[in-house]
Amino acid sequence: MNVIKATLPRHLSSLDIYPCGDWHTGDRASDVQLIEKTIATIHDKENAYCILNGDLVNNATKTSVSDSYAEKMPPMEQLNLILTLLTPIKDKILAIEDGNHERRTYRQDGIDLSRIVARELGIEDRYSQEGNLIFLRFGEFSNGRKESNGSGKYRQPCYTIYATHGSGGGRKEGSKVVRLADMASIVDADIYIHGHTHLPLVMKQSFFRTDIQNSSVKPVTKLFVNTASALDYGGYSEAFEYKPNSKDTPVIHLDGTRKFMTATL
Repeated sequence: MNVIKATLPRHLSSLDIYPCGDWHTGDRASDVQLIEKTIATIHDKENAYCILNGDLVNNATKTSVSDSYAEKMPPMEQLNLILTLLTPIKDKILAIEDGNHERRTYRQDGIDLSRIVARELGIEDRYSQEGNLIFLRFGEFSNGRKESNGSGKYRQPCYTIYATHGSGGGRKEGSKVVRLADMASIVDADIYIHGHTHLPLVMKQSFFRTDIQNSSVKPVTKLFVNTASALDYGGYSEAFEYKPNSKDTPVIHLDGTRKFMTATL
């Protein structure tokens, strides 16, 4: 499992994390204006960061389910567009994961498109083809307790985030919720981010976390987020009678003065 340690400025009292995925750039139904608006928001807000969660490009090939003849642009142009869009916020990308649409090229020719994007943006150390476990620290606790390492600095809240593009899900909402909830059986984290199923979703669960060092247990809250897509209805979805989905993707809100997290949709 790929682990990323991200420490952000101490003066930030809050953080907004935008999970970005399933943009399907290159598909005729992809809403590029929505993508540009999201990127502009991340760029303009000091406390806004993002996680890129796969399927940034549609990448229809001749052997894929998607129609390669209906694309707005070929895969290489899709890749160039994504790099142009993301370059202004490259320093605000916490992690990047692969998606099944990028993986089409890897399965066919062994070329990892998502790694190329990460390398071109200078964030290859934040890339994983499968998933990322992120240890995110920022802000300072308001109780004024000092760090135990002798640095003299105040302690920072630490949030653990497990993000992966995901798979499966089926047609019904219930099966998509199950795919999201099942992430908690993989690793113990505070926040889980899942994509692929195009159903915007936010939920919380309670969990008892054990503390072996102190032989104790405490209840904690886990936050689950499923991202939407940037696709308008039509094309493949309409032809195969899939339901239209909302394009509103949840935004995760983290407190930098205490351990508290929520998400809005």
